[in-house]
Amino acid sequence: MSRMATNGTGMVGVILAAGKGARMYPFSERSPKPILPVLNRPLLVHQLEVMRACGIDDVHVVVGHLGYLIASTLGDGSRYGVRVHFVEQETTLGLAHAVGALEASVQTPFLLMLGDIHFHLKAPLRPLLEDVISGHANAHLVSMYEPNSEMVRRNFVIQAEADGRVRRVIEKPRYVDSQLKGCGLYVFDQHIFDAIRRTPRTAMRDEYEITDSIQILIDDGYIVMHKPIVERDLNLTKADDLLAINLLELARTGLTELVGQNVEAPTGVTIVNSVIGDGVVIRHPIRITNSVILPGVVVSSPTDLDGVVMDGEHSVYCRDVVGSLAL
Repeated sequence: MSRMATNGTGMVGVILAAGKGARMYPFSERSPKPILPVLNRPLLVHQLEVMRACGIDDVHVVVGHLGYLIASTLGDGSRYGVRVHFVEQETTLGLAHAVGALEASVQTPFLLMLGDIHFHLKAPLRPLLEDVISGHANAHLVSMYEPNSEMVRRNFVIQAEADGRVRRVIEKPRYVDSQLKGCGLYVFDQHIFDAIRRTPRTAMRDEYEITDSIQILIDDGYIVMHKPIVERDLNLTKADDLLAINLLELARTGLTELVGQNVEAPTGVTIVNSVIGDGVVIRHPIRITNSVILPGVVVSSPTDLDGVVMDGEHSVYCRDVVGSLAL
């Protein structure tokens, strides 16, 4: 027998931003992944704006690695039209562990986002929220059709009925028998906390996986739905992803370049298909193409730059990114 959620009057947002981002090294040494810039704005701002567009006013941000930098970047959230509350996760033991830590402070259904994803939607999120608030579903998984099985393996696969009801979710599957991929956006009612308390650590990563908690919900008879409304998503995992996201956003907005405020550059500098952060200083009349220069960097090299992400102390070349993008 299906079990419905209790009707609620509202919803809050939750963003998980506590990870160390080891594969984003060396950039994650000084900046948490969720505040690395996309078109010179912190990645997390994109999530906050999506939540605000859904009518969400209160957002809980779970922080860990260099969390004080996330707090100083977002402040109280007022500049983005929301109220931000910070929760520290001292030990990172998986997504379910992070969500479970919020049980005492989250008393309504909630929209959950991973802080290291960048996405575009082809339909509104609000109807999914309404489904859970009204009790027509206990959870909604935001999904997309992904023909590339390798991309499905990196996330989780969804097996569902024709009406969208989810029967099974598998984290990082070895064998892919569905093109439905989970995208790191979820809507849950309070029953997820009961499931999290019964979620065991996995053998694969020795963590508490949110997909295992979702499967517990399903096996207990709760209604878990999915909706394939993501047009495109990218996980910010390594430097190549930071470059790819910025170049895709440049193309999406019709820009050929973006130069931040207070940039110093001599006559003769050429900037093509690149993002230059605030306060960057360029010493020589070089050509910069297909690159991202993070804020405050002094570019002292007299050599042209192509396909590079630079933060001042480090430069990572990602020349394969441009050819792989379908702009």
